[in-house]
Amino acid sequence: MGFGFLESVYEKCMLIELSKAGLDADSQKPIKVYYDNEIVGNFVADIIVNDKIILELKSVRRVIKAHEVQLVNYLVATRKAVGLLLNFGERKVDVKRKVRILE
Repeated sequence: MGFGFLESVYEKCMLIELSKAGLDADSQKPIKVYYDNEIVGNFVADIIVNDKIILELKSVRRVIKAHEVQLVNYLVATRKAVGLLLNFGERKVDVKRKVRILE
């Protein structure tokens, strides 16, 4: 596909590839954030694979700590264990894996 496209382009490509691989993938899935059993916010996950793994897609010059923290917060809010931060902003895809220790 190449580098430098908008995140939405890579998201559609990822959905095609995940489908071809036989994986279930939901995109732009709204997620509620709870505190003390009350909704305190919302976010939208780029892609959730097999209801287990969150994919956060970026198309930026370089990934910063805030991008990684964003993914970790998504893992905490959804109680999912694994997330991948994929950055398509450079010539080579940069992948960072984040794991939340389940309690």
